[in-house]
Amino acid sequence: MHIVNSISEFHQQLLLPEPLHPLVSVIDVSGVKPDENKIWEHFFVNFYCVSLKKDVTAKVKYGQQYYDFNKGTMNFIAPKQVQSLSISEIRKIRKECGQGYMLMFHPDFLLKHSLATNIKNYGFFSYAVNEALHLSEREEKNVIEIFQKIDREYQHIDRHTQDIILSQIDLLLNYSNRFYERQFITRKAINHDLLCKMEHLLNTYFEKEQTLDKGLPTVGYLAEQLNVSPRYLSDMLRSLTGQSTQQHIHEKLIEKAKEKLSTTNLSVSEIAFQLGFEHSQSFSKLFKAKTNLSPLEFRQSFN
Repeated sequence: MHIVNSISEFHQQLLLPEPLHPLVSVIDVSGVKPDENKIWEHFFVNFYCVSLKKDVTAKVKYGQQYYDFNKGTMNFIAPKQVQSLSISEIRKIRKECGQGYMLMFHPDFLLKHSLATNIKNYGFFSYAVNEALHLSEREEKNVIEIFQKIDREYQHIDRHTQDIILSQIDLLLNYSNRFYERQFITRKAINHDLLCKMEHLLNTYFEKEQTLDKGLPTVGYLAEQLNVSPRYLSDMLRSLTGQSTQQHIHEKLIEKAKEKLSTTNLSVSEIAFQLGFEHSQSFSKLFKAKTNLSPLEFRQSFN
């Protein structure tokens, strides 16, 4: 796997001039014509990358569905996220690159600014490519203006440059957060279907006692079965229900525990084992945190 450590190196690989600022750069993707190099098959960068591709001629498809807001598409890549670009894609780019921008900024550029910590709260940096942000024309215009302001700002570097650019990046990420929340709402029907599928997965997992072989169901397991990234799944569920994926798992687990406590004579330890816990104390602690009763107190309430 190839590691691109600096923005300068990335410029070189894309056959672009040296960046004007070592820690931040905006690229007009219409001028990008990368060589057919094996590094694109498997690589990651050590900086953040936010890209906007516009004027997409084909509609964007998720699964079997087509969606609106396909005029502008945004992707967010965090440092050390593995990426790949096929040779066929590169050839397509060389013929017709389209329009758009790519903003790159190194983590060091955020130091001593609140963004250094806050950027970790933006879940979309952990979303998969097929969970991209799709913009309306008005939203796209706002984003392009921010890219262009950042590009103009580092043309003449002085002691104010970093603060001004950071404020623009902060604004961009806040807008992106708003747009993603809107996207969850506009796709409520599709996301509700995803929620139903997850509920079915959890029910099947517990009913077939897969916990005996695999332990407790994990967020990663559910996301993989649903073909979405773990962070996207949690953010989507939180927008629909107010609960994360882990909280949904716990709710289902407590539901099954209550069923066993009230309808069987199994001991608390046996129930804990059947539900995938290695230690019954962990099960009892979670049960009490969720119900304000210990497993035995809950069972006694039925006698």
